[in-house]
Amino acid sequence: MHQAKVATLWEANAEHWTRQVRAGLDVYRDALNTPAFLAMLPPVAKLEGLDIGCGEGANTRQLARHGARMRAVDIAPTFIRHAREAEAAEPLGIAYGVGDGTALPFPDARFDFATAFMSLMDMPDQALALRETARVLRPGGFLQFSILHPCFAPPHRKVLREADGRVRGVELARYFEDTAGAVEEWHFSTLPPAERTRVPPFRVPRFHRTLSGWVGIILAAGLRIEAMGEPSASEEVAREVPGVADTRVVPLFLHIRARKG
Repeated sequence: MHQAKVATLWEANAEHWTRQVRAGLDVYRDALNTPAFLAMLPPVAKLEGLDIGCGEGANTRQLARHGARMRAVDIAPTFIRHAREAEAAEPLGIAYGVGDGTALPFPDARFDFATAFMSLMDMPDQALALRETARVLRPGGFLQFSILHPCFAPPHRKVLREADGRVRGVELARYFEDTAGAVEEWHFSTLPPAERTRVPPFRVPRFHRTLSGWVGIILAAGLRIEAMGEPSASEEVAREVPGVADTRVVPLFLHIRARKG
């Protein structure tokens, strides 16, 4: 699958995605993934940063609130429109633009750091995206990104629950499979059943890569891995947000920070 097709799919998702995440339906992001990502992030106050695949800009705004001077790009124009509207309503100094993570519209050595929240995994040429990110980083700059965990969120993943809803285990398969952009259709698990008949499912391309595959392309891009994280919900969070309780059995996400030079 080419990047143009990926752009078409995400543009089709963007309006419903924005509405649903702003309504709090992405509980994995809000209760676990983003808080863990920010807890792992080094201090970014006064640094120039780039958010790659920013979506409607929620996480970019978090970085700006941490004091970073942010630019952000996404391949879907509708996401950028919503992000710009949020910036106009609450100015944080963020410049948003339509942009391709595999052909970043910035000069070499432009940024102190870059982030990619759950976006690199959706790009067909992840190796090129990493090389492009390394290109726009200054020497000593870092990239921190999150992806579905290659080991624990392969193409087949099924949460096994007891009759009372408690998570018993997670069934995994097809780890070595090359998905080659296979399109998966799904709703947020928190979307009310009545709405599922009225709201189309998201259609998301899948470009699965093994853990060793990710490590290989990170190193080939000239980046040195310096930190990794596997977020797991605390007992308290799992009790308050039962939808994320499976991450107490195995992680769903992987966070990696890698530095240039």
